[in-house]
Formats: sequence, structure tokens, C-alpha cells
Amino acid sequence: MRIVIALGGNALLRRGEPMTAEVQRRNVRVAAEAIGPLTADHQIVIAHGNGPQVGLLALESEAYADVEPYPLDVLGAETEGMIGYMIEQELTNVVSGDVRLATLLTMVEVDPADPAFADPTKFVGPVYSKDQAEKLADEKGWTYKPDGDRWRRVVPSPRPRRIVEIDAIRWLLERKVLVVCAGGGGIPVMVDGNGELTGVEAVIDKDFASELLAVMVDADLFVMATDVDGVYVGWGQPDQRRLERVTPDELGAFSFPGGSMGPKVDAAVKFARSTGRRASIGSLADIARIVEGVAGTNVSITGG
Repeated sequence: MRIVIALGGNALLRRGEPMTAEVQRRNVRVAAEAIGPLTADHQIVIAHGNGPQVGLLALESEAYADVEPYPLDVLGAETEGMIGYMIEQELTNVVSGDVRLATLLTMVEVDPADPAFADPTKFVGPVYSKDQAEKLADEKGWTYKPDGDRWRRVVPSPRPRRIVEIDAIRWLLERKVLVVCAGGGGIPVMVDGNGELTGVEAVIDKDFASELLAVMVDADLFVMATDVDGVYVGWGQPDQRRLERVTPDELGAFSFPGGSMGPKVDAAVKFARSTGRRASIGSLADIARIVEGVAGTNVSITGG
């Protein structure tokens, strides 16, 4: 079975943890140990988040007062390489020597007319107090919005239209290579008036890009691994309950926060509807049982 696994930010950096290489590598090692055993029976494609890492690099680049800050597409490429390297190395340490791995820098095309550019919503970087956020907004001209009881920078998050390197990804999969790609939603690019690719100051949602990847590589299963064991209705309430097996229509009838579970639910619904195959949302620790269909929230045309 060909499985696309989208690793949530928790696989790389848990909320409140310092953004050090050591911490990120430790978390990636945990992810690799969970995913590694699946390679014995399945073909795996891995995508991942990069919001905190992009935000950190953006802040670091701002420290050079005489140098123009690096744009988000370049920072996205840097984080794809960094995170992909860690995932690839840690997986190499846990999988069979017969498994070949490759990390591919991946450009993802967006529409310049996408309405997301008028309303930035994608969180990147560390969290701040309201006073800190207001000061940074004044200094740098960035936009900050509440994220729980803290504040974070937000940037446009246009929908993905095309994965530029999809033929190369398919070529690698045909040769049984475990591919790490479309990290952080991919490097955002658009086609300009001259028909040339150019970078975009945005961050594409990882779940939407991963869903597009899963469709374009003809995945049998699309898994979004996060830090909760599934999708809950009434989250935080005494009567909260986890949805175990649902149809796209049943899941789509509920409303979920746009900054957390909402994109995952939308991506799962879209994949299940367009392919007739299963999409799952659940904890990385339960990844093997999610693949079996006995853990997480499983979305399929047949539902329960």
C-alpha cells in the first residue's frame, strides 16, 4: 500500500520547546521510530510542517540590519532541506538497509489572485505576549494574531495548485524510493507574466499540499499525524467525543478551528471524496494502528 504521511509540527517541535537543533532531532527520531516499521510492508511518502522553523529563520535574517531580509520562499527551501535531512538521516538509522531514501526540494505553484493574500492567517514562528507582538509588528511591519493565549506572526496561506516536481517524485516512487517532499507545504511559487516561476511571500498549508501530493502520487491512504488521537466534536467540553469512522459528508457537517484541526478535516474530506480512498487523522504514536484502520479518525465514503 502506498501511504502519504503528513507529519504535524509536533513531530518536529512541540509547543513551548526551544527551537534548537538538538530538540528537533530528538523529536524527528521519535517520528522515525514510529514510521520506520511501516516500510517493511508499505511504500511511504513523507511530508512535514515547518512553521516554527520558517519563523525562526525570518527573525534571524532580520538581525542583519544592512541586508535585505530573505523572502519566505527562500526560507521555506532552507527549512525543507534542514528538516528533510533530519528525517532522512533518522529514518536511515531505523529502517532496513534495503530501503532507499531521498529528500526532494519541492516547489508548489499557487494562484496570484488567491484571496489568501488579502487576509494572512498562517501562523509561523514562535509565540509572544501581546506587548511583544505589537512591538515586533511596529518594527518589522509584520502581522500578528492571537494563537490561544499568546500571539504569533501570520502570513498568507494560498491553496496549492500544482506540485512542480511531481514527475520526479513519481519517478523515485516507481524505483521504490522512500521520498520526503513537499515539506512545509512546499516552496511557494507562481507563474509570472512572462511564464516564469517566481517565489511568493507566503506559506502554503502543509495539510492541503499533502492532500494534493497524495492525490497526485495515487496514494492508497492519506494520514495526517498530529498530537491528538483523532478529531473530536465538543472539544474541551464534558461531552466531547472522538469521531472514529465517518463519511466525508458527516465530517464536513461539523465546524473546526481554522488554525488547528480545520485544515486537516478539509484535506481529509477532499481526499476521500476525490479518490474514494481513506484519509486518517490521529496521533503519531498510533501510526501503525491508524494504518490498520483501528485508531484515529478515519474518513471514507463508506464511513462506519
